[in-house]
Amino acid sequence: MEDRQWLAAEQGGEIRPVPQQRIMDKVDECMNRKDYAGVERVLKYWLQEAQVGRDLRGQLMIRNELVGHYRKTGERDKAHESAEDALRLLRELDYENSVSAGTTWVNIATAYNSFGENEEALTLFEKAKQVYERSAGTDPSLLGGMYNNMGLACAALKKYDEALALYGKAMETMEQVPRGAPEQAVTCLNMANAVEGKLGMEQAEGQINELLDQALKLLDRQDIPRNGYYAYVCEHCAPTFDYYGYFAAAEDLRTRAEALYERA
Repeated sequence: MEDRQWLAAEQGGEIRPVPQQRIMDKVDECMNRKDYAGVERVLKYWLQEAQVGRDLRGQLMIRNELVGHYRKTGERDKAHESAEDALRLLRELDYENSVSAGTTWVNIATAYNSFGENEEALTLFEKAKQVYERSAGTDPSLLGGMYNNMGLACAALKKYDEALALYGKAMETMEQVPRGAPEQAVTCLNMANAVEGKLGMEQAEGQINELLDQALKLLDRQDIPRNGYYAYVCEHCAPTFDYYGYFAAAEDLRTRAEALYERA
């Protein structure tokens, strides 16, 4: 694969790469405080620096982060703008057959799913699945996340058997990931929703309760870092526990999240 970023440098001058790890550390600091405005400021500042410095790789990383950020804040138009730019950068870098492309497609598809654009999301998930599964170097955490989020798109389209099969793969894959319990807990709750959709509440009640109990055990594991990401997962899971009548568990998860945000 030709590295078009460095070809562009030869044609148009020196590239000044942005410090990707430093950017992510700063984003994590903001997320630990639930400072979404701060996340956007950091990413937009460094996006401008990457553009001035002709750093296409840096731009792709930041655009991916912005897609995820705007998904969390519910800003559909901004998410679409960053998604379109990320897809353009994949083409310019000639990365469309790489794991980086799979990660970008999953990120965009997850955003599309959150905005109800599930047919479009599923198309991108299918592309990512092909890339991830044929690459021996795919990180299990990426693969597990893809299966889980692809399952959400299938469930939204009432393809419950496909969704449950994908969730099963997500659970198996995340067992290989150190400290992957929070992601497994989320998958358990997604499975509960899919079982309800397939069977109806009355017939699915026993399976749902088992899945909720399993999710709570996963979130209680002591090897999970109590950080901003854990707080986000607890906050994200709480409404599902409320929905199924686990009110005390939902309140406890919200309390955990608030304490971690206040401590950051």
